[in-house]
This record gives sequence, C-alpha cells and structure tokens, in this order.
Amino acid sequence: MERWREVAQTLGPKQKLTITVATVIVGLGLGFGLAHLFAGAIAYWGVVSGPFFTTVRVAVPATLIAGILGIASGYGLAKGRFPGRDVLESLGSLPIILPPTVVGFYLLEVLSPGTQVGGFLTRVVGHDLVYNVDGCIVAAAVAAFPFCMRAARSAIEGVDPLLEQSARTMGLAQWRVALLVTLPLARRGIASGLTIGSARALGEYGATLMVGGDINGKTRTMSLAILDAFTTPEKNTMLLILVLMAVAAMTGVGLLGRSRS
Repeated sequence: MERWREVAQTLGPKQKLTITVATVIVGLGLGFGLAHLFAGAIAYWGVVSGPFFTTVRVAVPATLIAGILGIASGYGLAKGRFPGRDVLESLGSLPIILPPTVVGFYLLEVLSPGTQVGGFLTRVVGHDLVYNVDGCIVAAAVAAFPFCMRAARSAIEGVDPLLEQSARTMGLAQWRVALLVTLPLARRGIASGLTIGSARALGEYGATLMVGGDINGKTRTMSLAILDAFTTPEKNTMLLILVLMAVAAMTGVGLLGRSRS
C-alpha cells in the first residue's frame, strides 16, 4: 500500500486523470462483459440496458449537482460566522435521517405542478419535474447532498487558517484564497463526501420511486429494476452491474481526491 502511494505521488495530474478515466471505463466494461456472461443470452441485455443507461443519466448529473451545492454549502458553514449554522446543517442533513420515501413524498409535494413552488419551477424549466428523468435527478441529488455538504464542512474547517491568512496577506481576494488554497487543501475530505454521495445517487430508491415513478424505459433505474426483476434471472445481472458501477465511481473519485497538484 505504501509503495502504491509513493508511485501515485510521482504521477502528474494528466496521468492521474488518465488512470481515473481508465478505471471507470474498465469498471463499466467489466459490467457489460460480465452481464452478458452471467445472463447467458443476449435477450437479457435488452432488459438490463434500459435501467442501466437511465441510472447513468440520473447518477452523473445528480452527483455533480450535489457536489457543487454541497461544497458551496460546506464552505459557507465552515467559514460563515452567523447564528444557526448548526441548525442549517441539521436541516441539510435531513435526507440522511428521514426515510427515503418520506423525502420523496415531500419532494413530490414541492415539485408537483399543482403547487406554487412546483408550478413556478415548471414554468421556469418548461416542463414538469415529476415522473421523468429530471425528477429522478432531483431526488438523487437531494439524497447525495448531505454527504457532500458534511464532508466538505469538516474538511474545510480542518485547513490551517494560517495558510489562508498568508495567502490573503499576499493580496489574494477571498474567492481566490478559497479556490487556490482552501479547497485544494481540503480535497481529500471533499472527495470522500463525493465518493459516498455518488454511491448514494447510484443506489437511490425510495425518493426516486416517489418522484419519478417506476416507468419502464423512462424512469426505471437499476435499483427499481432489481425489485421488479427480483424473481427473474435478470436480477443477478442487474445486481452485478450496480455493484460494479458503484465500485468504479468510488474508485475514480477516490483517486482524484488522493492526487497531488
């Protein structure tokens, strides 16, 4: 393990990015290959492919949204000096505490076009945000957000304030200190949050079911499809692909977090 860390530290940013991309591709490639192998028939892929691509379409943007909002919220909670910070963090952490179906119920109440907020969002976006892929993305992002936020706050609070002060004395604006000093130094903790958040987005079930439904070919993700196919041979194929997707995502984000600029 120590030898691997020494080798990883000698790699340049481009090499590490290449390794990360290759890891994800290999993981997905293994998923495709083993899916065909375990299925035993090409017809299985016709059943699995729809939920697989729907899961990718949901998990990738959901992780990006949760990551961006989580890091920004974590930074504000770590650096802000205002009353009620812990209360805000507790509110942002509710998706961890509440059952997923309860989170999905409240999301459905908020996003439905019949409500004031939902109607406004529908007019802004141009279409409904329920029972489609967009609704699934929102549900997965909400489920992943607390992990990104809490990890980002802890990592940013762990950065030595003297280093940030030194950067400010050199004339750097606060936003440049954040981008060039604080966030790079906190990258490992942030990457840990993104890793867990991406896995949470991949496996989201309850809120996705409530907001997106279980529409075959439209909103049926791998998690939903596994339950639908629980008594069929396709179940093993779907479970294998979902596990490999989670491993590939967590490995890729973890490698990025351990890289050195």
